[in-house]
Amino acid sequence: MESTRVDRWLWAVRLTKTRPDAAAACRGGHVRVNGKPAKPATTVVAGDEVRARVHDTTRILEVTRVIQKRVGAADAATCFIDRTPAPPSESAVPVARRERGAGRPTKRERRVLDRFRSGEN
Repeated sequence: MESTRVDRWLWAVRLTKTRPDAAAACRGGHVRVNGKPAKPATTVVAGDEVRARVHDTTRILEVTRVIQKRVGAADAATCFIDRTPAPPSESAVPVARRERGAGRPTKRERRVLDRFRSGEN
């Protein structure tokens, strides 16, 4: 088995829950193979790069092994190398938070918050 359809491969490596979901992602333009938009019947071979937008996350995968049947999660993980970059940390931007149940801010607290939001110190 040297090549297979991209929708079948996405389903076999457990990136999508069903094969129709994988085909719909291809038709919707959410899947690219080697930088080109992929139709469900686009073939993938070992060494191809597959970019798929699944659950609001773009996954970048390198095909290492081509399979056509759905296999267990441990076996499926050996069929690709995940090249997806790590998501940015959420603590990059400080957020002003008040304790729950603290009520409305006092006039003094509101002025402090306004200065914080405008960038003054």
